[in-house]
Amino acid sequence: MRSQIKKVPLYMQELFSIFRINESLVENISSNPNNPHQHDYEELIVVLKGKLTHFIDYKTQNIDAPCISFVTKGKIHRVSPELNNNEFEGWAIRFKSEFIPEITFKLYDYYHEKANFKLINSKSASRLNTICELIYDEHTNQSSELSIIRELLSALFTIIESERKKAYNDDQNITKNQNITFRNFLQILEDNFRRPEGVNYYAEKLFMSSKSLNTLTQQVLHLPVSEIIETRKLIEAKKLLFTTDKSIAEIGYELGYNDKAYFTSVFKKKAGQTPSEFREEMNKLLS
Repeated sequence: MRSQIKKVPLYMQELFSIFRINESLVENISSNPNNPHQHDYEELIVVLKGKLTHFIDYKTQNIDAPCISFVTKGKIHRVSPELNNNEFEGWAIRFKSEFIPEITFKLYDYYHEKANFKLINSKSASRLNTICELIYDEHTNQSSELSIIRELLSALFTIIESERKKAYNDDQNITKNQNITFRNFLQILEDNFRRPEGVNYYAEKLFMSSKSLNTLTQQVLHLPVSEIIETRKLIEAKKLLFTTDKSIAEIGYELGYNDKAYFTSVFKKKAGQTPSEFREEMNKLLS
């Protein structure tokens, strides 16, 4: 999404920005080319009135307001806000990962394909709008404080995470230590998912048994470790198929699959189509 952002200090622009999305901006976006893209910041979109058509996780999702969309750094997406009864009201917040590193919501988004979700009621949307207004006021203040914005943004994500759990009936009985261990697992996975390693490798890195690690991931994401590893590989495979001209065999090898046929089989089992079919579909989408 593109918009004019009020003049604020450069150092603040680099870390954080917020702007309103209104009917005029929606019409401007719809009249300009908006190809799938990725960016080097996190983006939160809060829609109070209107609706979104969102291409993300290599699928097109349609969602009506009030709703939330969270796009993690590096994710390929295309968001198209649309009027509903000639109305649109919302916010777009962009920030660097280092601005607020502790974001539980990000973990679920990247691995669980739940970038978008509808808020249960208008009261929830009203609370989020109030905090966005406070953030906007502080951001555009001549003597704005990043520390205040960070605290308000943290509160915003706390409410969003609470609403997400209500929407998806997530198990909330996860201890602090379990959450830390799970985050450590995801970080180790990010550093090693291209390697041909299995569950035992990650369990050993965390000084725990494979059974204990599986129990943890089932509690948090309701998925076994092996499924999370394969999902991460699939995400990267789709990204490489979409953004590069590398061959299927090259992509498979880069992700730890030495046999092209096996890579194609795994990809088709998880994605419902072969790597070649996926690439062809994405090329048609762009054309």
